[in-house]
Amino acid sequence: MFEVQGGVTLVLTIVLFAVKGFALVDCVARRASQFELLDTLPKRTWLLLLGLAVVAHVIWLYPLSILNLLGTVAALVYLAQVRGSISR
Repeated sequence: MFEVQGGVTLVLTIVLFAVKGFALVDCVARRASQFELLDTLPKRTWLLLLGLAVVAHVIWLYPLSILNLLGTVAALVYLAQVRGSISR
């Protein structure tokens, strides 16, 4: 039972870290003017939020800690709002 729970936690940790890392790399690669066109948060704010999310994930590996959950929400909002809108 605990082996399954540990395996699920490990997979969840890796997947959520990959999502946050992908969002951060995507944010770094975009021009600041693209953020202004979307009428969203500035690029620096997104970089700060996503960077803190990645750092928090490295410090607290447990994926269901409050800071990791907040970081995951920030990364998913970025991917849906910014990347999703620019890709269209």
